[in-house]
Amino acid sequence: MAELSQGSGQLAPTSGIAEERDQKVSGMAGPSTRIRTAIVQRNGLPPEDNLSAMPRERTISVAVDAVALITTECITVTSAMRKHARWAHSSVSAILGGSPSPSKSRETIRHFRNKEEPEVIIEMSSMGMGSAPSAFLSGSRWGLRGKKGKSLEDDPLIAAFARLRNDLRRCTDIRTFDIPALLHPFLQVIRSSSTSASITSLALVAITKFFAYNLISRSSPRLALGMQLLSAAITHCRFEASDSAADETVLLRILKLMEGILSGPGGDLLGDESVCEMMETGLSMCCQIRLSELLRRSAEMSMSSMCQVVFERLKTLEIEAGDNVEAMDDESRDSHSPLKLEPSVNGTTVIPDSTGGEMKPTAVVDEKENTRGSAEENPGSTSLDLPREQGKSVAQRASASAIELSQTAKETTEEPVTIKPYGLPSIRELFRVLVDLLQPHSKQHGDGMRVMALRIIDVALEVAGSSIARHPSLAMLAKDDLCRHLFQLVRSENMTLLNESLRVAGTLLHTCRGVLKLQQELFLSYLVACLHPRVEIPIEPGIDPALYEGIPEAPKLTRPPTSSNSGRSTPVPVKDRQKLGMEGGSRKPDAREAMVESIGALSRIPSYLVELFVNYDCEVDRADLCEDMIGLLSRNAFPDAATWSTTNVPALCLDALLGYVQFIADRLYLEQQREGLPDRGILRERRARKKIVIRGATKFNENPKSGIAYLASQGIIEDPDNAHSVARFLRGTARISKTVLGDFLSKKTNDQILKAFMDLFNFSKKRVDEALRELLNSFRLPGEAPLIERIVECFSEKYCSGTTPEGIAGKDAVHVLAYAIIILNTDQHNPSVKNEKRMTYTDFAKNLRGVNGGGNFDPEYLQQIYNSIKTNEIILPEEHNTARAFDYGWEELLLKTRNAGDLVRCDTNIFDADMFEATWRPIVATLSYVFMSASEDVVFPRINTGFLQCAQIAAAYGVTEALDRIIYCMSSISTVAQDRPWNTALNTKVQKGKESVMVSELAVKLGGNFRAKLATYVLFQYVVRGNVQEIRSGWKHIVRIWLNLFANSLISPSLSRRLGLDPIPLQTAAHVVDRAEKPADGGFISSFFSTISSYTADDPPEPSEEELEYTMTTVDCVANCHIEDLLLEATQMPPRATKDLTLALLEQLPQDSSPAVIVVKPERPSSPTKANGYRQGNRGPAYDPSFVYVLEIITLLAIRDEASLAAVGELVADALQNVVRNAGNTHFMVLSRAVYYLLLLLQKSAALDQALVRAPVVLHTISSFSQPKLEKSAALILKGLIICIKESGTLRNEIINTPDFWSTIERIHTVPGVSAGVFSLLKAIIEDRSPAVTADNYEFVVGLLNSYANAGGAAAASQRQRDPTSRRPQTQEQSKTREIEVFQRGEEAVHFVQQLTGRVPALIEQSHLERNEAWITYWSPIFECLRVQCENPHRGIRRRAFSSLQSALQSAELASSDHQEWTAIFSEVLFPLIERLLKPEVYQSDPAGMSETRISVARLLCKIFLHYLVSLTEWEGMMETWFRILDHMDRLMNSGQGRSGMEEEISESLKNILYFMKSDGYLVPPSPGDEAGSPIWGETWKRVDRFLPGMRKEIFPDPPSQPQPPPPPQQQQQSQQKEQTPRTSAESGSREGN
Repeated sequence: MAELSQGSGQLAPTSGIAEERDQKVSGMAGPSTRIRTAIVQRNGLPPEDNLSAMPRERTISVAVDAVALITTECITVTSAMRKHARWAHSSVSAILGGSPSPSKSRETIRHFRNKEEPEVIIEMSSMGMGSAPSAFLSGSRWGLRGKKGKSLEDDPLIAAFARLRNDLRRCTDIRTFDIPALLHPFLQVIRSSSTSASITSLALVAITKFFAYNLISRSSPRLALGMQLLSAAITHCRFEASDSAADETVLLRILKLMEGILSGPGGDLLGDESVCEMMETGLSMCCQIRLSELLRRSAEMSMSSMCQVVFERLKTLEIEAGDNVEAMDDESRDSHSPLKLEPSVNGTTVIPDSTGGEMKPTAVVDEKENTRGSAEENPGSTSLDLPREQGKSVAQRASASAIELSQTAKETTEEPVTIKPYGLPSIRELFRVLVDLLQPHSKQHGDGMRVMALRIIDVALEVAGSSIARHPSLAMLAKDDLCRHLFQLVRSENMTLLNESLRVAGTLLHTCRGVLKLQQELFLSYLVACLHPRVEIPIEPGIDPALYEGIPEAPKLTRPPTSSNSGRSTPVPVKDRQKLGMEGGSRKPDAREAMVESIGALSRIPSYLVELFVNYDCEVDRADLCEDMIGLLSRNAFPDAATWSTTNVPALCLDALLGYVQFIADRLYLEQQREGLPDRGILRERRARKKIVIRGATKFNENPKSGIAYLASQGIIEDPDNAHSVARFLRGTARISKTVLGDFLSKKTNDQILKAFMDLFNFSKKRVDEALRELLNSFRLPGEAPLIERIVECFSEKYCSGTTPEGIAGKDAVHVLAYAIIILNTDQHNPSVKNEKRMTYTDFAKNLRGVNGGGNFDPEYLQQIYNSIKTNEIILPEEHNTARAFDYGWEELLLKTRNAGDLVRCDTNIFDADMFEATWRPIVATLSYVFMSASEDVVFPRINTGFLQCAQIAAAYGVTEALDRIIYCMSSISTVAQDRPWNTALNTKVQKGKESVMVSELAVKLGGNFRAKLATYVLFQYVVRGNVQEIRSGWKHIVRIWLNLFANSLISPSLSRRLGLDPIPLQTAAHVVDRAEKPADGGFISSFFSTISSYTADDPPEPSEEELEYTMTTVDCVANCHIEDLLLEATQMPPRATKDLTLALLEQLPQDSSPAVIVVKPERPSSPTKANGYRQGNRGPAYDPSFVYVLEIITLLAIRDEASLAAVGELVADALQNVVRNAGNTHFMVLSRAVYYLLLLLQKSAALDQALVRAPVVLHTISSFSQPKLEKSAALILKGLIICIKESGTLRNEIINTPDFWSTIERIHTVPGVSAGVFSLLKAIIEDRSPAVTADNYEFVVGLLNSYANAGGAAAASQRQRDPTSRRPQTQEQSKTREIEVFQRGEEAVHFVQQLTGRVPALIEQSHLERNEAWITYWSPIFECLRVQCENPHRGIRRRAFSSLQSALQSAELASSDHQEWTAIFSEVLFPLIERLLKPEVYQSDPAGMSETRISVARLLCKIFLHYLVSLTEWEGMMETWFRILDHMDRLMNSGQGRSGMEEEISESLKNILYFMKSDGYLVPPSPGDEAGSPIWGETWKRVDRFLPGMRKEIFPDPPSQPQPPPPPQQQQQSQQKEQTPRTSAESGSREGN
């Protein structure tokens, strides 16, 4: 190994024995640092940590010459000796450092150590110590003169120092000086019983200096031999007793020297025996009561330090052994003589007999006898020599470490002494002694010694616990004796002993739990049983009990409780069993705190609870330790735990719980390690099987048949009809009640099961009582004799089924003997039987005479049975009530460890998900309760972090139930998520300048509740943020908070913009306070007057400063929650999570049977609207903005993408349709938004080809609204419709061809603010390139256009009637702008009507109607519209209408020879138009313009008649139409229009018609002699003459006497054209028009 080089402080290679050994181990030349590096790597610590743990003395440089220093120490010791009477007459040579007989080169010195020890002769020259004689440890007084004054030689002690000084004169380098020679005189002083305490102390100080100053180093010659001699000397130190202080000083120096030796440069060169002697010496000092407390404590501290060094060596041994550690154990047992440490107290060993059985004191050699060689002469001497095995001293044992100097001297003359460094034998023996000191029932020592041993063992485990577990021999000590003693000591009421026991148990489990699987289960089960209270959690005011649901009332049990009506006559009282340490019982508060601290220390191991979960909770026959531990910590974290423990316990448990959560959170995103670990799927199957087994066992304990049936149905029992299958389960589980099992097996109907159950035992080579004991340990014997008889009979058959044991005649003999044993067991242990009446062996044997096949059983055989039953009752292990009860249970546990296997270490995160899922309930409940009950601020950050980590873990591992529970708890604490709506009737808006705040009941209460605010913040910032995708049922609580905050104006409706809407209007404040209107400080009188005035006016008082401050605090809290960001995050969730949120939102909507509003009844009747008062609303449904908020969010969620629409579209559509269908009970603001959302959904579903909503159904529902509701909702309805028909497609065609669409448009187009939008919609439909105007909507389109044109006329008429001075200039400007827009729409409407005329032929063709019906359907609406608009008061509209009418009437597609429907243009269009124009009210709407219109219409009438004259001649109604034209011309001429050109226009128009009729022969004068002429002739001129009397003469003048003048040029041109081409009616009309 490496050491610190002198004066440098740096690690440097060493030389000598150890280096050579290390090189052999490593297999190559070089320093032994490799071993230390391997130790570092094995223990997984940074190198510097392990190096610091390696015991090394710090090197101290020496300022003086080393030889001089040693010489000075020699003189110091001899000087002190000479002052003693015994050495007062020393020779001069002793003082000068020379030999008293220089002439002798060699001299033999005889030395007796003790009278009982053999004489040993040492030849000093062979040791290189000079020629002077010397001896060790003389028992007589050397150097004194005889009684007769005869001079004797100097005392060997003095002479030895003289020779050393003489040898040192020739020494130039102290490092080359022989170590045994250097130490020799000092060791003689230490071992001499003739020296005083002060002299011995000086020798010890000198040796201590040699090591401290590095005068003795690793490279010193024969260091190993010197270390053995030094060890033997200090462990056999003797000196004369003086005062106790001086004596104990020597002992203290011995302790420090032993500590320095073991941890110094040559400590690893010591042999096993030397180490054992040093440990024995230290332990003896620790245990001797006569020593002072300070010395014993110092000895304990030294023992701890030395144990650190000794057990640290285990790591080096492991490296040397490699992977073959077990072989090292075997080698150490075979190659070494047995070592035995026997630390004593006043002549009696404190170690009981380790072979088992009763603990008896071991007699040892008495102190006086032990020191007889010197004490006889010096009765006051003190000895530290320890008890010897069989009265022999250490030097007499065959061991290389107990070497006497004389023997060594002889050996060195022949060959070097080979000393094997100490190793496993001494470590094992030390560990055994320390463990044996813990025996709880030993009377040889008290609790103080146990405490001391526990502290030393704790150090050993801390240093090398993992190494102990890897060495089989040491591990066996830990698994059996150490655990056995520890688990009994933790039941002690001595707090010091309990604390140390718990500490050692914790360290043991920390380091060695891999081999302590069942032991750990026993220990933790006891702690859980002690600490888990069976007390209900007290109900605290203000804390909802629902918050802490999930705290287990009691730990889970591995086996059912024992029935009290057992086979025993008197059941064991529970208190007695608790005293025996077999049940938890009630412990004192301090003890509870100590146990909690122990559990907390274990839980601070990051992987500890994971290992509990994997190794116990996931195994069928093991306890649910992980769940029980978490339940225990959770229950004791409640404040009421302080009532049965201490005030520290709740905090300790809470800290442990939070640490558990912290560890899981820290491992959350680490790489998963799976190598060498159980499969997670297999563990899940085991847990599932375990639950079934527990449930089945419970059912079996209640009703065995139903239990077996259930287990068979679950596949646990393969075949319920197979007895062996049932028996295997009953035998293999510990959860079955043994009382029920005994009753079940003893029934006659279960004989096959009983036989199968019996076949599972192996009774070979066992006495009958041993076999019976094994059988009855598995179930309780029933109390009825017939049932017992059946079991005994089956047992006897099984016992004799193989080879019948020697001395047994047969099964009948076994049957009788077994029954006799049962009777004997009851007789010997029934508390109601008096001792003098109990059965003796003679009675027992007498009862069995002649039953063994006619003979008797062997008396010795019966005696063994009798003794066994008498001393050890046959009973279930858990029902023993004797002092050996624990031992019986422990033996059973050790038997189970053979098949239990080692504990799986799980430093991984792959099991965290399952573990957290099994344990989160009590954790969340505890955090919630502590959050509500905590009174110190330091608690809240820890709790908040705990909630955050729990939420992160739940979200990461998909434990949605845990996340939902956290949300429920936090929302409940926040008080904002209450089901009852908050009262908003008294909401008051306080504004100052541009800033305002809404003071409400919610804001004030939340602002004044610290926990509620903190819970709200934690909920949204810690729990929900980032975890929205994993929330399930928790959404309903979040939604309630959203709605309540929104309804009270604490969060803004920011989502509306994403839907293209303005923010949702919030509820109007019932009271508005403007702080800017009031002085800053009105004083008390002003404030009082304001309050009285508000009450007088039936107004609520203004908010106080406190209420305002609370409100502002709430506003800040909500702002810090960033709820808007959460909403945005929620709208981006995957479809699965979106559906959960949607369902939660839909739950907040009213049911179909209830009004679609949430009505908040005010506390008192509202008053009329006043300044700073309430606003009285209209009667009808109340407006709830939160209702709209819900609809808006679900719509946004549904229309996000195709997947979301598929997931929640149908749900949202149904909800929206329910609202729309219930329009009568819905506020118009809610209704309008619902319609808009529904239309958005309709458009989105159509775009994604998902038929969620049918357009006709939606439109029909909308069209069924009452007119007031429809008008108030018109804007959003129109906006939604525009979105739906914006894109060409199936939806657009379906909508615009639905009558309900046009009905709705027609009903809302006149609504102010909507009219322009409807017209734009109409314009888009008409101008669409695709045939948007179809036969289905043609009439609606024309009618709407006509309506817009009428609106223009109405605006014009209103404009003329309005007084220009009646409005303000600004109002007039706004009105004028609106009127211009109306006029423009009217003119455009007429223009669109004209455009539609071009589509009429195609519509007629597509309609497949009869010609007459088609003409009426498609032409009549246009002509009717244009006719009406020709009388429009607005001149521009009227002119455009006239122009359009003229074009339409002259359309080539209008008239046809095969039908005559077109002739209606006269009777239904032109004639009614003229009649309307002749009405005074029409004329007065625009007198100047109407005159022009009349002229134009008159001209148009004549032109149209002339245009279709040819076609009209074939119509039978032509003459009547002609006559009506003349009548209307007559009326126009006589309309009193004045000088407007009417007469000239009519005259000219009629003249053209008459000329045409004349030229074509339609109007022919009568022939001569026929004065009347044709009917048309007479009627025509009859009418014309009334208003144009000179017209006939002008057209048909009288025959002239001179040649007739040529016709007018126009008539000539017409005549020529007629002759050239056939004239059609169209051509004729064209010519006339031109």
